[in-house]
Amino acid sequence: MFLDHNHDGMLSVSEANKNPVFSNMVGNLTLLLETTNGTIHQLNLKHNAYISINNELKPKLVASAESALVVTPGKKCTISPCPIWLRSHDALEPNLSIIGSVPSSTSILVQQGENDSQTPLLEAFLLQQRLTEINHPDHTLITYPNLGHLFYPSSQWSTGVGPIEQYVLADIYAWLEAHSGLSHSFANTAATSNMAANMPSLSSNTTSKSSSSSK
Repeated sequence: MFLDHNHDGMLSVSEANKNPVFSNMVGNLTLLLETTNGTIHQLNLKHNAYISINNELKPKLVASAESALVVTPGKKCTISPCPIWLRSHDALEPNLSIIGSVPSSTSILVQQGENDSQTPLLEAFLLQQRLTEINHPDHTLITYPNLGHLFYPSSQWSTGVGPIEQYVLADIYAWLEAHSGLSHSFANTAATSNMAANMPSLSSNTTSKSSSSSK
């Protein structure tokens, strides 16, 4: 581990809490160590205290992950991410397991930030490899240097939060346009005509929503 400077499996609590990458991945280490089954117990940790990664940190992380999946029937979800969402997410079949079943008539676009810390770049290459193995006729992989999971500038360890970069959106648009059978000029004309035709209804809907929200 990058904070295990002596390679002895020990971690400095104070250093870990000050490290932005570790804090982003794990959270406040002191609070994690003090929390058991949702109850916080004050620990008298010395300023230069060290803990065992395998014997103390790992069990706490496992317990924290397991508690995050607990769903209480009838109880409103007040934490983020919601346990119900986490359980449904974990139940999903991996893309790599089902990508080979996609019909050859379905075009596939895979976009991947090269600094994605949540979905490693390797997974995108594995998808591409699988599609090549089954001779899928139309699949495209685009990777983006320095972008993270949200297609926003990120480090390799921490996901940056912000709007999707315009060139990523441009790639999506270009791919959709190329697979729609419509020319750029025709698509623009159709979109403009459709917008003009729906302007009255859009205005009335907006007014209706404003009135409803003000009640």
